[in-house]
Amino acid sequence: MSQTLADIAQQLSSPRTVKKKKTAEIEEVQQVPKVQLIHAFNGVGKTRLSRAFKALVAPKHDGEEAEEDAVPATLSRDKILYYSAFTEDLFYWDNDLLADAEPKLKIQPNSFTDWILQEQGQDQNVITTFQRYVGEKLTPRFNETRKHTDENGREITVKAFSEVTFSLERGDNERSGNLKISRGQESNFIWSIFHTLLDLAISTLNVAEPEERETAQFDQLEYVFIDDPVSSLDENHLIELAVDLASLIKSSESELKFVITTHNPLFYNVLYNELNAKTCYLLTRSEDGNFALEARQGDSNSSFSYHLHLKQTIEQAIASNQVQRYHFTLLRNLYEKTASFLGYPHWSELLPDDKQTYLKRIINFTSHSTLSNETITEPKAEEKQTVRRLLEHLIDHYGYWQQQGTPRA
Repeated sequence: MSQTLADIAQQLSSPRTVKKKKTAEIEEVQQVPKVQLIHAFNGVGKTRLSRAFKALVAPKHDGEEAEEDAVPATLSRDKILYYSAFTEDLFYWDNDLLADAEPKLKIQPNSFTDWILQEQGQDQNVITTFQRYVGEKLTPRFNETRKHTDENGREITVKAFSEVTFSLERGDNERSGNLKISRGQESNFIWSIFHTLLDLAISTLNVAEPEERETAQFDQLEYVFIDDPVSSLDENHLIELAVDLASLIKSSESELKFVITTHNPLFYNVLYNELNAKTCYLLTRSEDGNFALEARQGDSNSSFSYHLHLKQTIEQAIASNQVQRYHFTLLRNLYEKTASFLGYPHWSELLPDDKQTYLKRIINFTSHSTLSNETITEPKAEEKQTVRRLLEHLIDHYGYWQQQGTPRA
């Protein structure tokens, strides 16, 4: 059935019958699904759908400034947070073309970054999250203050957070000059700001009693709409972002609802496999300009070679000695899916003889908190060897994987 984007937004926000476990029984209740995952090709209308959804859930009130149309993520005083291509449009480069020495990533004035960086003071958590993706040496620095002349001609210092510079830490308190980072790193940085905001919102709402929360800013928040946060990312960073996002969503204990759209099959499939409870759709556009939202069931969501991507990603990390913490999550995912496919009740049954030692090591690396300000420990050499050993064990001992590729010599 052909629909407008406004119709589809209404469909996504409308309660429907879902199965929910209460005590020992499964009951059918009327509610909006916790997670709605939508795949659509580029150009179909995902970003326009995000704006139609925002207009429906949190319509602009009379008297609001026109500038609000340019703000990509409404704040907690509204009912929705959303991330889209307009979020990335808030950031642009001043390349210092004359001196070619001080490139800066500028931030256009907006209430989104002002609130998370200035009012909430989350800049260090943004940096920590960003470095978890790109490594500790690449360091962003916000201009926390700037000089300003007031109406009386007096020079005063005001809060800024209007630009960011990036440099490489070389040790011994030395660092490189300012660098212009890659498009993928820039995408990671912008996402890290939203990730920090989302982490804060989820952890705040997980406190059941509103009067016990540290802030009331999120009390009215109902929806998070995320549109394609994976532009310019390579497969490793794309998978890592998807795993982190799924972990954040699974940590949410409140009634917060999530809508995620993407054109990327791998990103879609990682989320599909990581999230336990979700409703899946395919968004299409017809020649007459109308749209359709088709439900995707079961095996139709498993056609993107997700498991082979994970296997190849781990193999590449091993070959280049670049095993990171999140590779343990990917390895655990492979073990879980293989155990399910082969009919084992517990994935730990596939581990080598010293099962408890290996199980403990994997659990230590895959059950950490998502809070951005926690210390992220890099795997040691022997822990990286564990990834190699367990992947080889999975391939050598279970025919499912031997059929997916040539057995190793």
